[in-house]
Amino acid sequence: MSRRDEIRARIMARVSIDETTGCWVWTGPTSGTEGRGAGYPRMALGGQTVAVHLVMWTNEHGYIPGKKEIDHVCRNRLCVRPHPDHLELVTRKRNAIRREQAKRMKCEEVSP
Repeated sequence: MSRRDEIRARIMARVSIDETTGCWVWTGPTSGTEGRGAGYPRMALGGQTVAVHLVMWTNEHGYIPGKKEIDHVCRNRLCVRPHPDHLELVTRKRNAIRREQAKRMKCEEVSP
């Protein structure tokens, strides 16, 4: 088995597929519940704690350039599915714009 196959198998062993949304939901450890970086999937790899969605992306698609980020298009931080409907390589600015748009939409849903 190749290293890529091993990494994918380790990740998928802790994934639950949401049939409604298509998200591959991480069921393992996360970055906690407090702060802006909270709620992201985490795992140990090569002696380091890493973000699972980033590992899955690089495992499937390759290197993430320095000025790019991975955006959860599906808005589910626990999703690790490396598919354009779920994770997308974007600029930091695009990611920030989408995050603000999602916040506004969430506020509109809550407001009467």
